[in-house]
Amino acid sequence: MFTTKLQVLTKKAAAPALLHRGILGSPTTGTWTNDAVSRMIKRDESHSPAYTLPTVRAFSTHVPGTVTRTLNKLDADAVAKIQKELSQVDTNEDGRLDADELSELLKKHDSAISHDEILQARELFYAGRAGGSLRFEEFIELLDNIAAKRKLDHPILNGNCSAEYIYRKTHAKYTEEELNIELTHLPPENTRDKIAYNAVKAVRGGFDMATGWNNEAITKDKVLHRVIFLETIAAVPGFVAAIVRHFKSLRRMERDGGLLHLFLEEANNERMHLLSFIKMKNPGFFMRGAVVISQFGFGSAFLASYAISPKFCHRFVGYVEEEACSTYTKIIHAIETAPEGSELADWKTEIAPAIALGYWELGEKGTVLDLMYAVRADEAEHRDVNHASSELALGQTNPYTDPEMKVSMILRKYVRDIMSRDEKLTPAA
Repeated sequence: MFTTKLQVLTKKAAAPALLHRGILGSPTTGTWTNDAVSRMIKRDESHSPAYTLPTVRAFSTHVPGTVTRTLNKLDADAVAKIQKELSQVDTNEDGRLDADELSELLKKHDSAISHDEILQARELFYAGRAGGSLRFEEFIELLDNIAAKRKLDHPILNGNCSAEYIYRKTHAKYTEEELNIELTHLPPENTRDKIAYNAVKAVRGGFDMATGWNNEAITKDKVLHRVIFLETIAAVPGFVAAIVRHFKSLRRMERDGGLLHLFLEEANNERMHLLSFIKMKNPGFFMRGAVVISQFGFGSAFLASYAISPKFCHRFVGYVEEEACSTYTKIIHAIETAPEGSELADWKTEIAPAIALGYWELGEKGTVLDLMYAVRADEAEHRDVNHASSELALGQTNPYTDPEMKVSMILRKYVRDIMSRDEKLTPAA
């Protein structure tokens, strides 16, 4: 018996920042119901004829779809629609789907699937099939398995190592919801966590005392001194983690699982924070000297620690990022509540550096306050990623850029869109 609902796989536990950056799938959980159909976006008439949205339709009233076996979710009408589209993109008429033909197939549904997702699907398909193709019957059965959420071998990606070299990540504009991050704290559960947490608290307290940081007396100079110095240090852990994992992969002649790319991007993201802030204040010789000494000391210690216990180091960074989120929240509050005419109030309207406007897509009129919100959202992502990385088992594939999850998410959108069409076809023989 068929069901009237097609569940949409999501990662409910993911942080908004992770969702925004493309690390995880869509945050919207839904079911394939008549209400969902009514919200479908009408396709552009330049791409295809206009379709009338369907009325209530229960799969149980339809003939089960059949390819080489009886399908679980796709009915005969859906299979006929898919077969029609497959034949339209089959340029060499071999009854097989290759990467370029998949791209053309997904373009027929560009109201539901973004251009970037189409590029990702093509790239992952080509890598997964090693340049080969997939029989139409296999592809339709794959769509059915994805719709039914059956955990089977993935005919596109099974056994491939695309996570090792395919890493698509764009730093697109944050949404209002993603900028309003939640201040979270992961309580220490074991000795390793407690050592990491207390170490962060001790370093934070000593640094506050040495720099005279006072949350009640925040000024422009104090903010810029603090963030410029800290960002020179914050960019170290991600790069160290990538270096260690890179050499380990070479030494053991094994895959890394795609985590190396994740940590390199994190390090570069922190570097972009620094390059933005130094446009607002040029550090003097004393600070530059302190940065050199601190980088050497912290970098050496972190490198040795990561070689011994990566889990400890990621937990440590997770707690550091918790403190960073707290600090940027206090800075944002100080700017927003600053009296008109005060120096901090200027940041409400002062245009952010050009490099920040381009990197975070803040718009032509993006302000320093907007920059602070974007940086805080980045720190929240690093917090969640490092806490999660501390829990990863050795040899596990990067769960935030899992190729199978990405391909399944995109093809699920294809299934949802094609099922929304009220076009009745006779199943192909």
